[in-house]
Amino acid sequence: MPELPEVEVVRRGLQHSVLGRTVGAADVRESRLRWPVPRELPQTLAGRTLRSVERRGKYLLLGFDHGVLIVHLGMSGSLRFLSRPPPPSRHDHVDLPFEHGTLRYHDPRRFGAMLWHDAARGPVLEHPLLAGLGVEPLSSDFDGEMLYRATRGRRVSIKQALLSGEIVVGVGNIYASESLFRAGIRPGTPAHRVGRERCERLAAAIRATLSDAIARGGSSLRDFVASDGASGYFQLDCYVYGRAGQACRVCGEPVRTLRQAQRSTFYCPRCQH
Repeated sequence: MPELPEVEVVRRGLQHSVLGRTVGAADVRESRLRWPVPRELPQTLAGRTLRSVERRGKYLLLGFDHGVLIVHLGMSGSLRFLSRPPPPSRHDHVDLPFEHGTLRYHDPRRFGAMLWHDAARGPVLEHPLLAGLGVEPLSSDFDGEMLYRATRGRRVSIKQALLSGEIVVGVGNIYASESLFRAGIRPGTPAHRVGRERCERLAAAIRATLSDAIARGGSSLRDFVASDGASGYFQLDCYVYGRAGQACRVCGEPVRTLRQAQRSTFYCPRCQH
């Protein structure tokens, strides 16, 4: 699943390729995504200019004068800008044509979403999908003290607390494992037992890990590509994720894996305690 770095890479690409451009007649070939694509979307967007490209957690927010198109890439979605689009393939579900190319939504598993939030309904951040999200990890609101306060009383593992999205958004499975390794914290540690000093280390590790991943174009483990079709390569530099049985890059101890809430977690038993 595309996580925060991948979505941020797409956002930056769209800022370059379509910001300030006018949409033509959208083509919705398949509306059955996680939630149905609004039937009236082509009429809603036709002739409108894209004013902003923002991100909240793993959601892309394409802003127009009269509302916001909320896009989620789901498990296998991609949003690519094609200057000369080829004929659509089986899983190319939505095209947003601009005067100099087409923004194409591709999603084999159809777990993504493309929803319209009308400006008359109020700020988009009050939308039910966005209102309950935690703080942005790369914002000034996120630091060790905030993480410490938010984890008091939480008896779930620290990794599950990060993945929930209630404290901090966008720290998915790959980047939670990598951040916990960088901070030297065992992923199964109860969240309330991670003290102030370790919360400071963890917050710094999360920010550094996500920033590194964005700089490397994200991680392309399965379906993810950026808006220009490029693959990310952060996964080539992972310390623990996907490296079960291989030597830790720091101490040489074999990396271990365990299952937490049906997700694979990777860690070094020597470096993380």
